[in-house]
Amino acid sequence: MSDEELAKDLGPLAALTIGVGTMIGAGIFVLPGEAILKAGSLASVAFVLGGVIAMFTALSASELGTAMPRSGGAYYYVNHALGPLFGSVAGWANWLGLAFASAFYMVGFGRYIARILGLGGNVGVGPASISVVKLIALVGAAFFVLINYVGAKETGRLQNIIVVILVAILAVFTFLGTLRAEPGNLPPATDVVTTLETTGLIFVSYLGFVQITSVAEEIKDPGRNLPRAVIGSVVIVTVVYALVLVVMSAAVPQGFIADVITSNQENPIAVVEVGQYIQGALMGGALLFGGLLATASSANASILASSRINFAMGRDSIVTPALNEIHPRFGTPYRAIGITGGLILLFIVVGDLTLLSGAASGLHLIIYGLLNAALLVMRYVAPEEYTPDFTVPLFPLLPILGVVFSFALLVFVAGDALVLSFGIAAAAVLWYLLYARSRTEKQGILSEYILERSDELPDSAVSAATTVQPDGGTYRVMVPLANPEHQQELITLASAVAKQRGGEVHAVHIVQVPDQTSLSYAEDRLDEFAADRDIVESARENAETFGVPVETHTVLSHRSFEEVFDAATTYDVDLVVMGWGPHSHDGRAESRLDELTHDIPCDFVVLKDRGFDASRILVPTAGGPSSDLSAELAALLRSEFGAEVSLLHAVGEDETPEEAERFLEGWADDHGLADANLLVSEADVETAIGEAAADHTMLLIGATERGLLSRLLRGSLVLDVVEDVDCSVLLTETSRERSLRERLFG
Repeated sequence: MSDEELAKDLGPLAALTIGVGTMIGAGIFVLPGEAILKAGSLASVAFVLGGVIAMFTALSASELGTAMPRSGGAYYYVNHALGPLFGSVAGWANWLGLAFASAFYMVGFGRYIARILGLGGNVGVGPASISVVKLIALVGAAFFVLINYVGAKETGRLQNIIVVILVAILAVFTFLGTLRAEPGNLPPATDVVTTLETTGLIFVSYLGFVQITSVAEEIKDPGRNLPRAVIGSVVIVTVVYALVLVVMSAAVPQGFIADVITSNQENPIAVVEVGQYIQGALMGGALLFGGLLATASSANASILASSRINFAMGRDSIVTPALNEIHPRFGTPYRAIGITGGLILLFIVVGDLTLLSGAASGLHLIIYGLLNAALLVMRYVAPEEYTPDFTVPLFPLLPILGVVFSFALLVFVAGDALVLSFGIAAAAVLWYLLYARSRTEKQGILSEYILERSDELPDSAVSAATTVQPDGGTYRVMVPLANPEHQQELITLASAVAKQRGGEVHAVHIVQVPDQTSLSYAEDRLDEFAADRDIVESARENAETFGVPVETHTVLSHRSFEEVFDAATTYDVDLVVMGWGPHSHDGRAESRLDELTHDIPCDFVVLKDRGFDASRILVPTAGGPSSDLSAELAALLRSEFGAEVSLLHAVGEDETPEEAERFLEGWADDHGLADANLLVSEADVETAIGEAAADHTMLLIGATERGLLSRLLRGSLVLDVVEDVDCSVLLTETSRERSLRERLFG
């Protein structure tokens, strides 16, 4: 499947459904009663204000989405435009905001289950007791975390059905309620401050519309349809919310909602009580069913979304990339999901509905404010690659209002939730300064702009940009020099990677000295033992043609291949590029003995050279860390040589072709290769790679994850593929910790 075909998959209606589905959920089924009790007849106004503030961000997200369709959504835009300091704030706020939202949804889920089953009270004794609602919420949250952990597929069609059901239930409720509405039933209006506080409480109902931008390249005519979907979804949901709130206020006697919320009844749910009052048990039952669907669907979607944010943050080294570890069996980022699940369970235990919804609202208001600021930066700096198909009208007024209103509404978030939101933002700043700054390398557009114009701009601005700019260290690529025949190809590959990463090349000539000869003796007679020393100078000349810094080293050792790993540690390199040798026969960079005794010290790329030509690159993938490195390398070679990249996935035994296509589309998007050619094959893996490689000049294949004993018994797919294809092969292996069991059995 090609990227052009993907661009036509989603029409305007399908994209609109994605937007509506991300928002119209738990908030409207859980919070209306509390909103009416707090704001009276102005509760609907509070929801409309939330929609207006969301609209400013929807406009900005639409422009950014048509210009930069990437996974990670708001986090990516903020990190790219404002730099990793603000990216850290946006990433942590998005991640924890979704965790708080998931906890809120699950407490709502617990209320609906308890109401349906007629349960109530507490379980346990004294301080160890917990309400039945929270107990159900904990069980439900653990279930959905488990579902995501084992990798159950998200079904778009099912989500669409849920959206239709929810909209239908609310439409019928609104229609029937309108027939019974009386203006005299409206509760007294409260003041402006209370109304704004109510907006801060219910803003959790407007989370998620930015997610539409992550599928921008799959939308037909995205320049028109993506903004329509994002903006239209906010408009539709705002109208639905406002109508539901008006009907709830006017269709029942004055004071009815207050009596429900403050009564001694177990698990009162205002929207259900109003439904029963309007049309009896049938309407009440439909709303119970709708609330159950909404809370479950919203919680599951939030957990799914959080893993993508973790992935994007790990890719940028804002958090440790170890969180992106893929489960060998389930193919899911199990560490990220597990940590997120633990946080959700903790939040359920310690928080009430007001705290959970307020924290989710507050953190997302911070994100939305930063997202609008990101648009201002991208428009003002106007980098060459920034070419949006849609532009926000009345610029810069609307994004400025988005920044002002998003941050201003924070003031009206409930006290504890406000302190928590600002505390998390402050902690994210400290996290960046103490941890991420020394690891991440990505510089924001704003910092680049300021530092490039340091002579023109105020010293305070330059000083601030310099103080917080990332210091991920110099990216070092090492090339062990042994065979002059393939030296130029290895140096070319290493230099291309170093150039794209702003790094340097270390050319290391390892001279093997016989065991019977002391190293000090060989050092005194270096010309005698290193007769091919010209290889070092030749490597320097080749690398300098790329304009990258080069350091050369000559290492005397009684070992040859094994010394490569020690040299990588000594020179603290990030990547080793080496030629295919007798030790590369087993599908991994290291020898069998090295594999059993220790992990590789950095990432490795092993070249089987059949003529270096990076014009058409093939990357097979079934997920996994080494495939991630293949994708990263393909993206770098594409940037350096203008390569055409194709991604290949062979349909698994328990997988349909449609599921395989969805996997590959998501994988491509997650790895910044959304414009690559996507190939799905129903042949076995070896045949699929062999057939696809015939049309490509270079194959990037991840090292095998199978254990040593498994390979001894059944051979290595990597070895078979390397021998089958005619093009050059790059074997990629990511540095990671593996237990002895994993090394033996996989």
